[in-house]
Amino acid sequence: MKPFVINRHGRLVFPANFLGELDFSALDTLEQFTAVIERDFEAKAPTGSDILSRVESGAYPGRFDLLRDLGQNLFWVNRFPITMFEKRPTRWRDVAKHRDDVFLPVLTPWEDGERKVAAVERAYQELPATWDSAIEDKVFALLFDLFRHKRHHATELPAIKPTVAEFLDQPDALTFVMPTHDPDYPVFSIEQIIDADEEVPELEALMRWAMVLHNQYPWERSRTELRRPAEIGDDDFVVAFHPRNRDVMAFIDRVKSKRAAGQNAAVPAKQEPIVAVAPETPYPPVRVREAFAVQPVFESLAVMRGEHVCDNVDVIRNTSFSWSLMSAAEIAAKTGIQQRRYSSLGLEQLALGAAKAALAKSGRGPEEIGAVLVSTCTSSRSIPSVACWLSGELGVLQTHTSVDMVAACAGMPYGLGEAIRQLQEVNRPVLLVCVEKFSDKIGSTRTSRMIFGDGAAAMVIAPAPPGATGDIAVVQTYASGPRSEVNSIIWPNPEFDNDLTVYGPEVKSLVRRYLVQMIDELGAQSDPDQPGRTLLESVELIVPHQANKPMILNLADKAGLSADQLYFNIEMMGNVSAASIPIAVHDAVRDGVINRPTQIFAPGFGAGAVGGYTVMRIDPAIVADEVVLDAAGVANGRSASVSRASGTTTDDVRVAFGE
Repeated sequence: MKPFVINRHGRLVFPANFLGELDFSALDTLEQFTAVIERDFEAKAPTGSDILSRVESGAYPGRFDLLRDLGQNLFWVNRFPITMFEKRPTRWRDVAKHRDDVFLPVLTPWEDGERKVAAVERAYQELPATWDSAIEDKVFALLFDLFRHKRHHATELPAIKPTVAEFLDQPDALTFVMPTHDPDYPVFSIEQIIDADEEVPELEALMRWAMVLHNQYPWERSRTELRRPAEIGDDDFVVAFHPRNRDVMAFIDRVKSKRAAGQNAAVPAKQEPIVAVAPETPYPPVRVREAFAVQPVFESLAVMRGEHVCDNVDVIRNTSFSWSLMSAAEIAAKTGIQQRRYSSLGLEQLALGAAKAALAKSGRGPEEIGAVLVSTCTSSRSIPSVACWLSGELGVLQTHTSVDMVAACAGMPYGLGEAIRQLQEVNRPVLLVCVEKFSDKIGSTRTSRMIFGDGAAAMVIAPAPPGATGDIAVVQTYASGPRSEVNSIIWPNPEFDNDLTVYGPEVKSLVRRYLVQMIDELGAQSDPDQPGRTLLESVELIVPHQANKPMILNLADKAGLSADQLYFNIEMMGNVSAASIPIAVHDAVRDGVINRPTQIFAPGFGAGAVGGYTVMRIDPAIVADEVVLDAAGVANGRSASVSRASGTTTDDVRVAFGE
């Protein structure tokens, strides 16, 4: 887990975006590690020669672009120590010479460095300030001091450094040496780095980069030389590299043991192509009134959002050195998201808050609940399940079923399908909770950071009185597909330091496939209330999974739907996976888009190539006042009136459906 922190200025900070730490327990081979380094440190970083070429060609429009290139270059230069080692200047006489956990870097002199250093210094002085000359000067002072005293080439640096004994066996090897060292050489504390506070978000991110990189060289750089073993005096200081933790040392041991055994790099087994075969006959949607004796009715819907707003400017303030350049406006244009919600609470606490509010709204006590269902793809809890834990916290002595379901962005239709089946067995109310907490599972993955948020929604679904009409006309669920779509969203992903990763083209492919299938099915199904029209024609509002607004609008248009038919709250909530549809339904009521019992179509689709939908009637009377959390995650009253999250009006929606 990689949680955010709140700094002393009240701003969200994502330490994983600038500290560069990796979980080496997830890496088995040097090849895996090298792939991570190439992607996160090398792919975006210019070399010194690249920077020189850009300077000489006049490619830099202002100082910021040069500073950003310097920062990414220096993270690349430090790609192995920043992830694997702590650098400790140590008197040569005091360095352990025969331990296997103390290393020395072997370096190649930077023979053409003076030209590059001079070019960068001259260019910075000649370029105009981009935003704030004083802050840009501070960043430049930190970065340029490192760049001008680099001393060595960075292209051929090995990941596994030689031990001190191995260094001594190489008489021509060169390493860092200093004649003296001040153990109190000033470095930045982690608190100072987190508390960086600049008016321009891009410069705040650069300032953190510069502070982290400064700490990589905790000595007087101008007096640093490269020397051979025989040229090091007992009172000289060398820079000893110590593994950051046990996992790093264990990784080094694994790599070395394979080398000693003469094992070649493991070649990944080639995946044979798999043709995804369609079922013998399609799975028809479940027509609830015809298929089940006990009909479901909604008694309540309650939500709990993360208490911290993370807007696009916050994302830019936390730009990682591994990211391409992007502005807050570009994030909004790409995703339709202006902000997302994060919570300091655990996933279970979000679920509990929403569940309590839903039960209170329904008027049901714990003794009346027959089943507790939780839809989530971000729980780190295995035993007890979140559903069992919730049952205990709610004072439910026994249920027929308390179970978690992993259906990601189709979590609500999957949950409703199971709730309907439970009703047939227990004929008692079912509590369904859809909850996600993404904020601590994203790390420095840019796509995931732009999209996902935290939140929970809970619904009480009860048996309708005998002979009464239920609220759910149709429920449908799907899963699987081509292998590329099945693996389009992965968490944990060991190739990305166990962070959540999204492969956009594959996600778009599965959404397109499912949305077309859903529209075709609804067009072929008759409306149970008016058999002369299709189920699609009965729909008054579409509340889709809030995945990515431009993508959904584009695909909906291709499926024959207009933008006016769809409700979005993604601008202010982001993507909350299983919880996104029920939170959006809540907000549609809050915004007055649903102001009377309304037939809605709620399609969900996403990770694991899951999909599903319901056609259901939502009465605004079931929606509970929202539990509002303060910045500390404490319930601070209830509110049913929050600023609008959508530009859609009630009249817009009614007109779109011909009313």
